[in-house]
Amino acid sequence: MNNFIRWIIEKNTKFLDINKLIKNGLTVGKEFNYRADCIIDSSHCWLITIGDNVTLAPKVHILAHDASTKNGIGYTKIGLVNIGNNVFIGANTTILPNVTIGDNCIIGAGCVITKKIVGNSVVVGNPAQIICTYDEYITKNKLLMKNSPIYDLRWTINSKELTKEMKEKMKVDLIAGIGFIK
Repeated sequence: MNNFIRWIIEKNTKFLDINKLIKNGLTVGKEFNYRADCIIDSSHCWLITIGDNVTLAPKVHILAHDASTKNGIGYTKIGLVNIGNNVFIGANTTILPNVTIGDNCIIGAGCVITKKIVGNSVVVGNPAQIICTYDEYITKNKLLMKNSPIYDLRWTINSKELTKEMKEKMKVDLIAGIGFIK
């Protein structure tokens, strides 16, 4: 990729000013990870609590307010948002006010979370639906790993060891289905 294209991408990719949000009252636990273009409601961040070991994939939106009522009644709805421990929230997911997500949950990409998600759940779709328990999902994927290609960190874009040949091998390996990377 040439430098101009890289510059355009970097210029248009936004990362949270997490320290400013914390200073304004956001509560965040240990090992909080987030990717580009996430939005955490800066106007009401003190109403949001995020537990330990939480990952937000790209473009996750967490809202503690809903201005849909502003024109009609002159007030904006607000509500607490609580995200438990050991939670993964997939890309392009929106979490609305007055939502609790329990511990040990996986929220699939593109979900709109409008109500409480009990702990130990895997949720997908719009509207979001629980499809299985966290434990069932992990067990299923551990079984899948037995017959799938597994890669270590050398196979990631940040590795100095990653070669064109390795990239091509990974493409061939994954024709048959899913693989796993450390």
